[in-house]
Amino acid sequence: MPVSALQGEALGAGLPPLLVEAKRVAATVEQGVHGRRRVGSGDSFWQFRPYRPGDEIRDIDWRQSARGDRVFVREREWEAAQSVFLWIDRSASMDFAADKSLPTKGERAALLGLALTSLLIRAGERVGLIGRDKVGHGGRAYLMTLADILTRPSPPNASLPPAAELPRDCRAVVIGDLLRPEAEIVRLVETFAGRGVTGHLVQVLDPSEVDFPFTGRNRFLGLEGEGNLLVGRAETLAEAYRERLAAHRDAIETLARRTGWTVIHHRTDQPAAGALLALFLALADLGRR
Repeated sequence: MPVSALQGEALGAGLPPLLVEAKRVAATVEQGVHGRRRVGSGDSFWQFRPYRPGDEIRDIDWRQSARGDRVFVREREWEAAQSVFLWIDRSASMDFAADKSLPTKGERAALLGLALTSLLIRAGERVGLIGRDKVGHGGRAYLMTLADILTRPSPPNASLPPAAELPRDCRAVVIGDLLRPEAEIVRLVETFAGRGVTGHLVQVLDPSEVDFPFTGRNRFLGLEGEGNLLVGRAETLAEAYRERLAAHRDAIETLARRTGWTVIHHRTDQPAAGALLALFLALADLGRR
């Protein structure tokens, strides 16, 4: 298979294969992404809005305010770095792939997380890991650090991140299979949202977990201590399984709408670039809220 110029440069620099692939996916997505316009501390004027308690006096536009009986603030286009904090599920259930020609859920989650980090750093934003970093980081050095973390043997991490304290006005991204009891996901998202953290959930599933194509005698193995289940006719479980998965997804989507978060559902047999583009644009939309 021919090696692209980007891949050749990365391989020549001694980068890990995961980072090489992440850079390739990020470059593909970057070609389809144009400037993001957001309120912030840049120099370009964006819009006027009414003054709110806590606004800086220097941001008041006295000329605009003099035209009526309200005080207006002059907002500028976003240019300063923001922080995005990631959680990439590396628990045992993420090692699953029914078809060995496809990546495991964990491999795809790591690729999405690293490619997203590459895009964000190129856009001038800062990135950290939930539960590990107190502040966001920028630059190629952090990209290398994250790649190193994600290519190490998986520690026995929890499926969901801890409800760690995050910097004010940051955004959170949780990438994993999200196959935890709904109450746990609700508690996590509501805790972050209650602190003013906006965020995004990315559910990564193997195609077999979505379609449930199993027939005949099957033994289903619990990868995180749930035990095993031997079924004589797996097809008899298909309808109930799909209904339960749909209800689980609906519960997550309802939670997201209620808290101002967003959700993407991604299968490992789909291109990573599609999910990455949707995630990157969703983060841009969150930043405008």
